[in-house]
Amino acid sequence: MIKIIYIVLGSLSVLLGIIGIVVPGLPTTPFMLLAAWFYIRSNDKLYNKLINNKFLGKYISQYQKNKAIPLATKIYSILIMWLMIALSVILFITSIPAKIVVVVTGIIGTIVMGFVIKTLKK
Repeated sequence: MIKIIYIVLGSLSVLLGIIGIVVPGLPTTPFMLLAAWFYIRSNDKLYNKLINNKFLGKYISQYQKNKAIPLATKIYSILIMWLMIALSVILFITSIPAKIVVVVTGIIGTIVMGFVIKTLKK
């Protein structure tokens, strides 16, 4: 039964990660890492499919191996995230509460990416 729950939670994490590709402020990589964690404990086939994904697999594998992200990747991710947040808040989001949620989520994402996740030293 726990394996089924892990598969559902892993699949939900993948879905949220995919949504995070297009929704500013919603992170992608942490959800994919969470999905990998659930899948490795429940279904080897799904885990291998995620790890071997041509877009996300190398980042997940690198993070799992080193428990860190390269500095250039961190900087690029934070810059792109804030570019998308700024565009969304300025051009597309009209609701003040929604703008606040997007900006606060971006701040949390920046803190996590910048200070919580370790930086890979070469």
